[in-house]
Amino acid sequence: MDTPGFYLRAAGLLGALAVVSGAFGAHASKSLMGPEMAQVYETAVRYHIYHTLAIVAVTALAARLSCATWWQWACRAWLTGIVLFSGSLYLRVLADLDWLAAVTPVGGGALIIGWLSLAAAAGGYAGRAGE
Repeated sequence: MDTPGFYLRAAGLLGALAVVSGAFGAHASKSLMGPEMAQVYETAVRYHIYHTLAIVAVTALAARLSCATWWQWACRAWLTGIVLFSGSLYLRVLADLDWLAAVTPVGGGALIIGWLSLAAAAGGYAGRAGE
């Protein structure tokens, strides 16, 4: 599970889902939600795609990060964060499940942990001489 191939496949699926979600938000959703919920939905899509791209970038650099554990933790945290943060926002908007507002900050915390894990992974970056 913790291989670059796994994370690239996951990112491919998440990226496709982000594009579908964005298209839905831009076209079909106007009649389903008011302006406030449309903004919440847009936030979900934005964080979804940003962190999907982060998974792709870190996976591409994985061979240069000598401490495999940290980049894997970054990807795990981002996967978890996308599901909990963006997923809870999507469900709040589309299924009117307001109780999921309590889950959103947990997902945000996972996204932050992913970035901190990336910072830790960079300590073992095997870049060009002098980097």
